[in-house]
Amino acid sequence: MTAPRHPVVARVRGLAAAWLAAAGLAALAACGGSGGGDAQSITLYNGQHVQTAQNLVAAFEAATGISVSIRSNDEGALADQIATEGSHSPADVVLTENSPPLESLQAKGLLAKVEPATLARTPARFSSPQGEWVGVSSRVSVLIYNPSLIPAGQLPAKVSQLADPRYRGRLAIAPQEADFQPIVTSYLHAYGKPATLSWLKGIEANASGHVYSDNETVASQVNRGAVAFGIVNQYYWWRMRAEIGASSTHSKIAYFAPGDPGYIIDVSGAAVLKSSAHQAAAQKFLAFLVSRQGQGIIADPSKSISYEYPIASGVTTQAPETPFSQLRPYPITIAELGDGSTAIALMREAGLL
Repeated sequence: MTAPRHPVVARVRGLAAAWLAAAGLAALAACGGSGGGDAQSITLYNGQHVQTAQNLVAAFEAATGISVSIRSNDEGALADQIATEGSHSPADVVLTENSPPLESLQAKGLLAKVEPATLARTPARFSSPQGEWVGVSSRVSVLIYNPSLIPAGQLPAKVSQLADPRYRGRLAIAPQEADFQPIVTSYLHAYGKPATLSWLKGIEANASGHVYSDNETVASQVNRGAVAFGIVNQYYWWRMRAEIGASSTHSKIAYFAPGDPGYIIDVSGAAVLKSSAHQAAAQKFLAFLVSRQGQGIIADPSKSISYEYPIASGVTTQAPETPFSQLRPYPITIAELGDGSTAIALMREAGLL
């Protein structure tokens, strides 16, 4: 994600008040009660989509009485800012769309251990192997395509085919998005550095004229027929459809072949900074994110307009998309996805950045 953006549909704030009060007591129990002697204000550095963070924060504040100041920016920029600020960072919690920024902060020794009860709510494969950040939600990479320009049967079944010359001028990508880094890392994991660099150069040639700054633009350009297909995470298509309506949605989504390196689950996660002066309140916020109430907000697109998959507390999505249990992604671990730095270096070498 280049920056939290994607304007909030007007109904979001109106919906929040009615259900927050009713759910408050349950959230208090899930989060261990109210402030309990800790400072009643924390600062969140938010790299997630703004409306998702706003709705989660509103519910947490109503349930606990702890106020949250949100500072939103691109997740990579926030990670760099935290690293620069070091022990003087005003942030208590950081929330990202993808795991690499959290892995980078973890490697720098800037994150605190997450409370075991919080980690236990999310399957271990979606959280830090070192227990220093917890997985909150996830998305899956897909192809978005315009059937009037390319039939489903002509789409690439494998991510390696994105570099096939037959797709020259027909492919759209947003390589600056952090969502694209895990795909590059996955390809590197599967095929090695020389093959990955050659593949990236092929993509650079095929996407000439259709390299965009963000996934929203990729989705919009494909939908309006400016380009045949692109690669995004699935929720960008669902969000677009919710905003413009089914009658104005002229595109569809498709998956790569099961187990293909382009078929990737991206995990959004959160962490408490080791430098935070409000550890107890910050840990309560993490606990809320993975509680049934917090996950329920993510699960219900009428509340969060998220269309991300909840991955904690046994909650499943209410959106009419492919159930998470039916996804068949490439088997790569959080640790293997790493901090994204190698993927960035390879994209720069290939001329994509």
